Amino acid sequence: MNIGEAAKASGVSAKMIRYYESIGLMPGAARTAAGYRVYADSDVHTLRFIRRARDLGFSVEQMAELLKLWSDRSRASADVKRIALAHVGELEAKMRALQEMARTLRHLAAHCHGDGRPHCPILEDLSQGHEPAPPPARRARRAAAGMA
Repeated sequence: MNIGEAAKASGVSAKMIRYYESIGLMPGAARTAAGYRVYADSDVHTLRFIRRARDLGFSVEQMAELLKLWSDRSRASADVKRIALAHVGELEAKMRALQEMARTLRHLAAHCHGDGRPHCPILEDLSQGHEPAPPPARRARRAAAGMA
């Protein structure tokens, strides 16, 4: 099949297929005498693997390692599990960071009058370029009481 058909069958755009080939994540496709890429069902299967790994947020480096393990029938599943759990840790750290950003923005928005006056604590905080604003007093009281 051609690249458009492979893209449709795998859910990976033709542009991304070319990119994955260029970085070596996927082997270069066979070519016709005219230079057109030709893909086999096994290539589409690999592209679906990459698509699913990408949907789960794995980095290109992690995807390369997973693809290598996938093709190695003598692999240890512990190696795959190690990669997956390391990625879970990264995702959880990102979630905590996003939750902290949301708390900070909620706190700043709660202290912005949102009226016609020019004073705005949100813009003031952004202009200071410092660490995030302290959490709301209620959270601080709960933390002090050991209920955080």
